[in-house]
Amino acid sequence: MEAVKPAKRPESPDAGKRDRIVRRASLELRQGFYVNLGIGMPTLVANHVPAGVDVILQSENGMLGVGEYPFEGAEDSDMMINAGKETVTEVPGTSYFSSADSFAMIRGGHIDLSILGAMEVSEKGDLANWLVPGKLVKGMGGAMDLVASARRVVVMMEHTTKTGAPKILKECTLPLTGRGVVETIITELAVMRVTPEGLLLEEIASGQTVAAVQGATAATLIVSPNLREMRCTLP
Repeated sequence: MEAVKPAKRPESPDAGKRDRIVRRASLELRQGFYVNLGIGMPTLVANHVPAGVDVILQSENGMLGVGEYPFEGAEDSDMMINAGKETVTEVPGTSYFSSADSFAMIRGGHIDLSILGAMEVSEKGDLANWLVPGKLVKGMGGAMDLVASARRVVVMMEHTTKTGAPKILKECTLPLTGRGVVETIITELAVMRVTPEGLLLEEIASGQTVAAVQGATAATLIVSPNLREMRCTLP
């Protein structure tokens, strides 16, 4: 089946910073990786796989070989969906199987990288991303299985809430998805790695300062001696 050509996503006030997060997160992909992309912003990483890097994208509802994410106006309601019930495309060689087989793949440790969104992350790598206070949820989906079993977990999210409150904390306040599971955090402001000593600030967005990033972060940041400007894939 011919893949749907993605349409241009309508611009929004947050489009620029989200695009920066997505492009930086795509650099975490490595040749031959089996990768699970979480619901929401992480699905857009499929549209920015670096040139020359072949990865296999998995969806826990039973699809191996997810293609580019089709934007509004380019989707086909008769095509496949991901775990978030969003329309997705396929690549040549895509396979389909039951949710039970999909979770066997996840729980068996066959996912090299899981890229997820988050509502909160602690300085110890604790993750809270399944329960929104005051909202009814049917369950935690596959997040708990993914963070417990994937070989590496990367979180991509906006640095603060819509009201400006920090989302990177000393301790999470929301129910946890996993404890000590996050290795790397990518936001529009910075890239941080969870270490035994604390959060290591490794990259900072152009035009930002360490003081500004720390001011938006409740956890204490350790500045890497090799701090550099935040990288991203080309448009």
